[in-house]
Amino acid sequence: MNIAVIDYKGGNVQSVLFALERLGVQATLTANPEQIRSADKILFPGEGEASTAMQELRSKGLDQVLPTCRQPFLGICLGMQLLGTHSEENDADMLGILPFEVKRFAADAQHKVPHMGWNNLHRLRSPLFDGVREQDYVYFVHSYYAPVGSYTIAEGEYPAPFSAAVQHENFYAVQFHTEKSGPVGTRILENFLKM
Repeated sequence: MNIAVIDYKGGNVQSVLFALERLGVQATLTANPEQIRSADKILFPGEGEASTAMQELRSKGLDQVLPTCRQPFLGICLGMQLLGTHSEENDADMLGILPFEVKRFAADAQHKVPHMGWNNLHRLRSPLFDGVREQDYVYFVHSYYAPVGSYTIAEGEYPAPFSAAVQHENFYAVQFHTEKSGPVGTRILENFLKM
C-alpha cells in the first residue's frame, strides 16, 4: 500500500509516521504533487498555526493539488482545520474542501484554552469509527474548532458541542490526535487504512 503523508512543515508528523510503522505500514513523507496524486491513501497531519501552514501549502502548490485528490484522505488536528474555508486564527483563508469556518474556543473558569487532554466522543456516524464506542476517549490539543454541521461524523464537547471528526466524499478528518489516543486512535487509523 502506497501511503503519502503530506509534508508542509506541520508539527507532529513524525509521531504519525511512527504510529503507521507500528501498524506495519511504511509511509512516504512528501510534498511532491505526483507522489501525492499516485498514493493509495493520503494522511494530512499537523500542529501549528493556520496562516503559516497555508503559506507553506501555497508555496508548494499543494493548495491546488489537495482539493483534487480522490483517494481516501485523512486530516489530523490542524490537517482537519485546514480543510475548512476560513479560520479565525490570523484571519486565514483555507483549502475550502469542507464548508466550515474555524472558530476560537471561548475560555471560562472551567474551560481553559487550549483544549488539551483526554475527552470523549459522541454521536459517531461513520465506518471510520467501526469498533469505537460512544463515550470512548481520545486525546485533543487545540485552541480552535469546527462547529457541528452536516459534515460532522463525531462530536466532542468543550463545553458546547464541536466537530471531533468531519467527512465530505473521500475526505475524512479528526480534530484529535489518533497517534496519541491509544487503542482507540489505533483502531481509527486501521479503519482508515482499510478504506
